[in-house]
Amino acid sequence: MTSAQHLVLALTCPDRPGIVHAVAGALARQGGNITESQQFGDPGTGLFFMRVQVEVAAERGALEADLAELAAPLGMTWTLDAVGRPLRTLLLASKEAHCLTDLLFRARQGRLPIDVVGVVSNHPDLEPIAGFYGAPFHHVPVDRSSKPAAEGALLDLVANDDVELVVLARYMQVLSDGLCRRLAGRVINIHHSFLPSFKGARPYAQAHERGVKLIGATAHYVTGELDEGPIIEQDVERVEHADDARELVATGQDVERRVLARAVRWHAEHRVFVNGGRTVVFR
Repeated sequence: MTSAQHLVLALTCPDRPGIVHAVAGALARQGGNITESQQFGDPGTGLFFMRVQVEVAAERGALEADLAELAAPLGMTWTLDAVGRPLRTLLLASKEAHCLTDLLFRARQGRLPIDVVGVVSNHPDLEPIAGFYGAPFHHVPVDRSSKPAAEGALLDLVANDDVELVVLARYMQVLSDGLCRRLAGRVINIHHSFLPSFKGARPYAQAHERGVKLIGATAHYVTGELDEGPIIEQDVERVEHADDARELVATGQDVERRVLARAVRWHAEHRVFVNGGRTVVFR
């Protein structure tokens, strides 16, 4: 007798009447019991998005065959995965440790459904942190002449370690357009909210000089357009006139790590759908 499986189905298709009925019917035919369901039809793009968690005793292959048969007439793209299965994840960072440390800690505590298969950095500074958490560390220096080779090494790691998700946890290198295309929808980045106002070095010092009152962060999918990919999550914190630039940095780093952790968790739980230049997020 097959034991019950808890699965998550994520699907996208052109919007039309009867989609929910058809999907629920396919699940019911396999003896599925729906435990969570969210859906959204976007009148702007004409697309329908649905995320369903279901307990099913039937063989997974039988359910996949039923869904495949359903997909053709609906023009549906879909994924089916075990609820809570950790995604094989590669973390990239440069010198700042706050996001990397936070993700590694959450993963170790079972608070993020990711399996960190390695840490990549263009500097050696963060190797002790990776070692503390038992994550293989790969020092891949990057400069203008070595960038193609460095990106080739990154792609080799992705292929050899069956990486499903790449997280730029304050990785201060711009990925090439070709690499972004190869890993489309599989790379998440985090940056402070001052862009495009305060570019380049010392953004928090620039913000302090302008007397900003809000510090924020944005997590988004990476595309060939720098910091312009579909946004997954954002948050802000208020700051005051008495806060100096150092306190602004501390506040900003705290927001960055929280926003990135939420974005990674939602992606790993199949809650995020790309909808043109935006996302649909079923929290």
